[in-house]
Amino acid sequence: MNVQEWLDNPKTIQKSKKGYAHFDYRIDITKAAEFIKNPENVAHYGFYPFIHYTMKMNKYNAKTGKKLKKREICYAAHLDRCIYQYYAWGLNELYNKRIRKLGIEKVPVAYRTDLSESNIQSAKKAFDFIKENPQCCVMIGDFTNFFDSLDHQYLKQRWGDLIESVQLPPDHYAVYKNITRYSTWELDDLLELNDLSDVKGKIRKLNEKKVVLTKEQYKANRKHIKKNSVSYGIPQGSPISAVLANIYMLDADALIYQAVMKCKGFYMRYSDDFIVVLPEENQIDTFKSIIDIINAIPGLKLENRKTQFFQVDTPTVINIGKSFSIDADDSQKKINFLGISFDGKNIFVRAKTVSKYYYRMNHKAKVIAKNRELKGADKLYQRYSERGAFGKRGNFFTYINNAEREFGKDEKIRYDVMNHMSKIRRSLNNQSRE
Repeated sequence: MNVQEWLDNPKTIQKSKKGYAHFDYRIDITKAAEFIKNPENVAHYGFYPFIHYTMKMNKYNAKTGKKLKKREICYAAHLDRCIYQYYAWGLNELYNKRIRKLGIEKVPVAYRTDLSESNIQSAKKAFDFIKENPQCCVMIGDFTNFFDSLDHQYLKQRWGDLIESVQLPPDHYAVYKNITRYSTWELDDLLELNDLSDVKGKIRKLNEKKVVLTKEQYKANRKHIKKNSVSYGIPQGSPISAVLANIYMLDADALIYQAVMKCKGFYMRYSDDFIVVLPEENQIDTFKSIIDIINAIPGLKLENRKTQFFQVDTPTVINIGKSFSIDADDSQKKINFLGISFDGKNIFVRAKTVSKYYYRMNHKAKVIAKNRELKGADKLYQRYSERGAFGKRGNFFTYINNAEREFGKDEKIRYDVMNHMSKIRRSLNNQSRE
């Protein structure tokens, strides 16, 4: 696909259209195309701060119960977004060529523009390999604070290597500088400056504006701008962040793949989650060499709690985490990857995923049950039962159906949700009595 075909693609145009208000006026990539295609324009462009807020979510775990999780959200100005989107496309094209040249095109499965594979399909490849090797060792890896830890200098080197330039050209350097030494402006401060802090529907009212601040207001309140003063981390969620994460991992992916292939094994990575499967038992030394490769990459650190090691002797799965660290949590007895679990015999939807579904369903039932006539119960069934699986939006059971289609009905994909309809009715009845 050449640049004009990409610019004319309806998906490209749709992704560039954002309804929120920002420091600049709304613009999509069709109107911004001539500007962003000119490297001179980009090299001298003054990027705006990202608008930042912290999203707070309740995560539910069957063992530990409800836990508050915070996620930092940064969203770019409209023209900034178009620039990031354009350079992300160009880097993705080069990245796809590079991984094919290195023979590792099957390793990274997240954020790929040339891959139309779902998480379920990717997970199936991993678990099929385990089943084909009834005696094997498995490593499930997870990087700590992946996007927040990317080393700027190392990213710059990898970026230059990909575009085959010792020094980044001025336009590329401008994009690099503004995604690494980025600045933010708190959403709460913008609401306050617009006298919306205590107004009902404040976010909607702010987004109804053409811009969040006039030029005069922006200049007068620059004290609110915060700069990333450390030499690591990029904002997760910008149009270019995903491809930069993949570029960052190029050398690591190639080295890990080489080590795995010496054992005729399997390696797949989805963003900061990865799986390594090595045929035969007693592969501790190979796993340790993989850990050494990871530790040698600046900013990469394995999350001890989430990184697991298993020895599979079908139908038995043994956690061998203590072989790598005396502090390892070896209580996990199932191999979990991309929302799917394997216990040595059967494939399941991961318990954590099912727990989240029931937690959200019960919470919604509690809200509905406050109304004595149970208005909204139809919406509950639509969102949390198979009734809504084939609707436009789909729901959890759309995922269940897709997983069952890929893995087959012989697996226990539906095992933990078989009686979901009666559980919905029971939840409504229980909540209405309280």
